Amino acid sequence: MKKALIASTALVLIAGAAAADVTISGYGRTGVIYYEDAQQTGLDAFGGEGSDTQVISRLRMNIDAATSTDQGVDFGARFRIQWDQNSDNAGELNAGKLYITSSGLTVEVGNTETALDSAGLLYATELGSYDRSVGGNALGAFFAYESEAYADEDRLGVFASYALDNLEVRASYIDPDQTGTVEDADLFGDVKEEYSFSVDYTWNERLELSGGFALNGAGNDDHDVYFVGARYAVMENARIGLNWIDNGDAGDYEGQTSSDPDFDPENDDLGNTVALYGDYTLADGLTNIEAYIANNSGDWAAKETDNSFGIGVNYDLGGARLGASIQRDYQERVTADMGVRFDF
Repeated sequence: MKKALIASTALVLIAGAAAADVTISGYGRTGVIYYEDAQQTGLDAFGGEGSDTQVISRLRMNIDAATSTDQGVDFGARFRIQWDQNSDNAGELNAGKLYITSSGLTVEVGNTETALDSAGLLYATELGSYDRSVGGNALGAFFAYESEAYADEDRLGVFASYALDNLEVRASYIDPDQTGTVEDADLFGDVKEEYSFSVDYTWNERLELSGGFALNGAGNDDHDVYFVGARYAVMENARIGLNWIDNGDAGDYEGQTSSDPDFDPENDDLGNTVALYGDYTLADGLTNIEAYIANNSGDWAAKETDNSFGIGVNYDLGGARLGASIQRDYQERVTADMGVRFDF
């Protein structure tokens, strides 16, 4: 009887596994990052003094569960567990999201993606195994999928995307406090709903076009961020691109921060950023060289120059890649990194 019970339980578990698809995916990376003067994004969250060189690692695991109806509609959910070196939230589950997909349309609810953050070329200037860019990325603040637990559990996100052939259109809505019960004004301020939109189109498999915007970025009143980018494959193994980002007015940055740790929201102007970038794959098909040069027109106290630039390299190991980069930011500080990343 006992053996029969064990066998029947095993059959139920197998049947459940067949009915739903549960997968774990993600990546791991580790290496060394150097940042001159030790006021560095990602190494010291407060921009204070610290070691110029640190070993920085990350382990990300996405837990996805999905099922399909007889009508061909897919339902799914995701949690993420992420450990970052020097993080206080290492190994915690983030806020989850639910989604439904059918005929090219995907709708997410919860800790969703956001439209601007999902724009295909927004982060195209990032280099090396750490995918870092100290000059080409947006300086303005906007919401994104949150890898850690929410600071406030009342945040609501709704995201929709529609893909048709070479076109993808996205829209998102983030309410930082859908219940209206947040009372800690020092932390959250007068938070606003963020509205975001983006579109990507690929023409003739060589020209990529990308653009989008976020209104009330990251919940900041009247802080609007705009982006337009294009990249063209001049050869099968070489591409060149150009991005333009309006980083938005400072607006009301109560309780929120720019993506640059030295930004003073009360006195500084983020301006516009223009970035020229490209990459070239050597004849071996394994080595990719990438570079960018960016110009920012903003007027902010810590800024020493209008220009930032960087160069990086990645080597494909087949299932993993080695990468390195060296860059200079708008404070004329040099940063360099070297590491390895593998995806699973």
